[in-house]
Amino acid sequence: MVKLPKTPALNEKLHHLSDAVGNLLVDVFHYLALFAIGGAIVWSAAFAFVAMVSNGRASIEDILLLFIYLELGAMVGIYFKTNHMPVRFLVYVAITALTRMLIADIQADHEPDLGILYISGSILLLAIANLVVRYGSSKFPATTKSEEGGG
Repeated sequence: MVKLPKTPALNEKLHHLSDAVGNLLVDVFHYLALFAIGGAIVWSAAFAFVAMVSNGRASIEDILLLFIYLELGAMVGIYFKTNHMPVRFLVYVAITALTRMLIADIQADHEPDLGILYISGSILLLAIANLVVRYGSSKFPATTKSEEGGG
């Protein structure tokens, strides 16, 4: 049996190489996925806008739908630039979607019912959640890798 004296060094080099290749593949997938999501948002928003133009008018629901697309696009842009998921934007999307649903419900039924109260309560709960997230992020900011000593 032949003993190779540089086996630990070779093992270390292979480990670093596999880490580098793995990180590269993860980054490539990450950017491709972000571009795909961003493209889908732009595509959906464009089709919604074309539908509004072909109808000759835009309802408040249509405008709120465009705001949802705008918030999703901003969320993807922030995530692309910072690698941090802006949770507040998800809350904004949910609030806008519930507001859109509330307006559609009121326009369709014109009657006060318990559903309106549920949707309004959900919007209030999301607004409070947004306040908690904003307060938490200002009082307890996230640390970056450089602040942790990780590079």
